[in-house]
Amino acid sequence: MKLIIVSVGHKMPDWITAGFNEYAKRMPREAQISLLEIRPEPRTTGKTTMQIMEAEALRIHAALPQSCRRIALDEHGSQPTTRQLAAQMQEWMREGRDVAFIIGGADGLHETVRQSAQQVLALSSLTLPHAFVRVLLAEQLYRAHSLMHNHPYHRE
Repeated sequence: MKLIIVSVGHKMPDWITAGFNEYAKRMPREAQISLLEIRPEPRTTGKTTMQIMEAEALRIHAALPQSCRRIALDEHGSQPTTRQLAAQMQEWMREGRDVAFIIGGADGLHETVRQSAQQVLALSSLTLPHAFVRVLLAEQLYRAHSLMHNHPYHRE
């Protein structure tokens, strides 16, 4: 199973890249994390927010593997605990399909992306910077995987 983080945005600050890379390299082969960056729509073209989100949605849909499980990240989604995320990860591994976590741009995700997802997940009820979400998500996936394997990284 591959865990694919599909994120609108590129040219991230070094600390974002370093944070993501740190957790991605810790993951074992059977649960590799990869990052697929989607070019954001320029904000200087006079397009409305909805038009920008639609353009980004088209890029997201085109980039997603056909048979993957799609999970949209949105502040209004369900908020699992780390243990619940670990249990979901075990189920995904049993299914054997790749899982794509979709992070929107500065304006969020277009409704077509949310509707095409099998699940909508929130990492927090706080509004988070979309660039930071990729680091936080990678850490939580690593933590969930560690919990599944009784690794001491996760403490309660």
